[in-house]
Amino acid sequence: MWQTLLTPVDLYCERTGSGLWSEPTNASTNLAFIVAGLWGVREVRRLKAGTFAEVLAWWVMAIGIGSTIFHTFATKGTVWIDVLPIAGFTLAYTLFNLRRFLGMEWRKAIAVFVVFYAVAGAISFAVPDWLRQASNGTTGYLPPFLALAFFGAWVTVSGNRAGRYNLVGSAIFVVSAIFRMIDPMVCAGFPLGTHFLWHIFNGLMLGVLLAAAARHGAPKVVSSE
Repeated sequence: MWQTLLTPVDLYCERTGSGLWSEPTNASTNLAFIVAGLWGVREVRRLKAGTFAEVLAWWVMAIGIGSTIFHTFATKGTVWIDVLPIAGFTLAYTLFNLRRFLGMEWRKAIAVFVVFYAVAGAISFAVPDWLRQASNGTTGYLPPFLALAFFGAWVTVSGNRAGRYNLVGSAIFVVSAIFRMIDPMVCAGFPLGTHFLWHIFNGLMLGVLLAAAARHGAPKVVSSE
């Protein structure tokens, strides 16, 4: 098992060997997540958006750390250190949309959450293998994109300005996904690849989502009168 987890992987154009620093640009551009997270913590505290929103900001930093570890060591084991924080943040931010932006009580929020991800998961599972390969595995990020677009539209229709941030985030995500998809296609002419732009644009996208949490996600104060 340990031998499997330590098996090197070579997934991106920039990596040319199994050394620790074989993806310097891909690794260093994870600073985009750290910067977005630190900015988010400051804004959440300044605007008193609450613990849930601050946890999301720290989570963005965890995404940056996990991705840095993966692009530094690049093994089958560190893949999980990369993807699990991303998956966790996606699920947590969906709950944030339901609870803080749409104002749902927990039982309804969890019901909507389960139904949405059952449908999103089915759509993702139905993607044909040729498209997964052609997209460099980027179709695996379809559920996060669907969450941003769907809940962004819902929150916008509800009258909460936070929905626009979700929709802007989904648009930025499309741009970043394109750079992830074309990374292996540009290797011959551009050995650095384009995966580092996936990091930069996703850092920007997460900053937008944290801005929504800070500015529009404060817990509602229930009056005792």
